[in-house]
Amino acid sequence: MKLGTARIGDSTRAFRISGDRADYFDAKDVGELLSQPDWRSLATRRGDVPVGSALVSPVTQPRKFICVGLNYYDHAAEVGKSAPEFPTLFTKVPTAITGPRDDIVLPALSTEIDWEAELTVVIGQQVKNADDQQAAAAIAGYTVINDVSVRDWQRRTSEWFQGKNFDRSTPVGPYVVTPDEIDTGAGLTIRTEVNGVAEQQGSTSELIFSPVELIRYISQFLTLEPGDLIATGTPGGVGFIRKPPRFLADGDLLETTIEGIGTLSNTIRFEN
Repeated sequence: MKLGTARIGDSTRAFRISGDRADYFDAKDVGELLSQPDWRSLATRRGDVPVGSALVSPVTQPRKFICVGLNYYDHAAEVGKSAPEFPTLFTKVPTAITGPRDDIVLPALSTEIDWEAELTVVIGQQVKNADDQQAAAAIAGYTVINDVSVRDWQRRTSEWFQGKNFDRSTPVGPYVVTPDEIDTGAGLTIRTEVNGVAEQQGSTSELIFSPVELIRYISQFLTLEPGDLIATGTPGGVGFIRKPPRFLADGDLLETTIEGIGTLSNTIRFEN
């Protein structure tokens, strides 16, 4: 099943794709939809599947947006790190989120703008102190993000927060795909292209900590709730480790694809 959120007039509505049509729900986004236990039966009307600029981030206001760093063996190696013993966690705030087709408009504070394609878990039910079975059951589905990173700001301190939370810098979407349709453990291709040129490619089978392992770990110290997001980290191929470094420029088209989920398509814009 594919779930998404579309802009309709001055509001947004969650939907699911049914063949070539959409079932719309009385919920402002997928996060609000998932908070209702009987959400599958709550569709209120049918309509066209939204395309292009009508799509917004499936979850527009997650209560928690947790990110995992250094979670692919090749990425840890390319930045000179060993595989971590425990997940490396940081957070994003909701104002960092933008839509799957939106421009990424950044202030003229840096030119060190890097790409990081990431599989992202969408939580579908409350979970605390999960075992493997409970962790798997808590996954409503998976979506795509690009953790667009402002590298010089990220390096200002040992904490990464400021380089990861520029306003509207993190595209999310285009859909949430339920676990019965895709198998992240078997390996989904994850890919970044800039102006049509492949810059990054990996497989979700190469994650150090799987989605289930991440939910088990995180739920030991906080309660995960419907609509929460867990970005699982990026594979090797980021720009700042190139020699010379490769960064995104004004006007670049950034496309982020995960097999079976979809593609984000965002143009980089720098404010004057």
